[in-house]
Amino acid sequence: MAMDGNTLFTIITPSTGNRPRALQKAVQSVESAVRHARLSPREMELLIGFGGFRFTPPESTLPMRSINFPPDNRRGNSIRNMLVRIAKGRKLIFLDDDNILKPNALRLYLKHFETELVIGRIDTQLISEEPCIPLFDEKSIIHPENIDPLCVCVNRELVADRCSGWNYQEKHDSAFLNLRDWHRRAKSIAVIDAMVGVYDYGRSMDHAALSQRQQIMLDNLCAARRTMDKSAESARPAFNF
Repeated sequence: MAMDGNTLFTIITPSTGNRPRALQKAVQSVESAVRHARLSPREMELLIGFGGFRFTPPESTLPMRSINFPPDNRRGNSIRNMLVRIAKGRKLIFLDDDNILKPNALRLYLKHFETELVIGRIDTQLISEEPCIPLFDEKSIIHPENIDPLCVCVNRELVADRCSGWNYQEKHDSAFLNLRDWHRRAKSIAVIDAMVGVYDYGRSMDHAALSQRQQIMLDNLCAARRTMDKSAESARPAFNF
């Protein structure tokens, strides 16, 4: 399959378009990572797929293509698959519009550039009691809730050709199932004990643009805080004067 040899990394970003501030922050995080890795902008490619509507793309100093696709009722999975098909980079990084890359991510990935699948840790403190995933004390790090596409940098050829793109588009655990396939079919794997991204970093930047998962999590947090406040109030001693 023909590929632009000058493009090292393609960033794959599906977006509903209703989180422009978060999306801009995600793009800025890539720009910061490019500077830290001392890469040339021409070695990068940003692919942003908007689902169902025409939106103004974010500003960037990097080569970027924003594409308006039909509505995607598959949690962005159809858009991911179509962006994989047109990507030029030798490596793919999956960055949702409410996540960010850490500044050192691309520098770390460059150290393992000849490895087909590189797995790093991501900060999950905003969504979980666990400070990060994956946890390395598991028998296998590839299992649900211990891995996310943001954790990996993967060969385009492995994803697009040997694994036939982003599969399992109708399944709720599509991300995990694809990661499992890549892990099984990769000829080389590197696991690095360093943070490469932050999950849900931009979730509160655009009001009324929370995903269903984020809204449920926020509702649960608010309910827990109300319970704690009531418990503290009932435990407060009463003073009679």
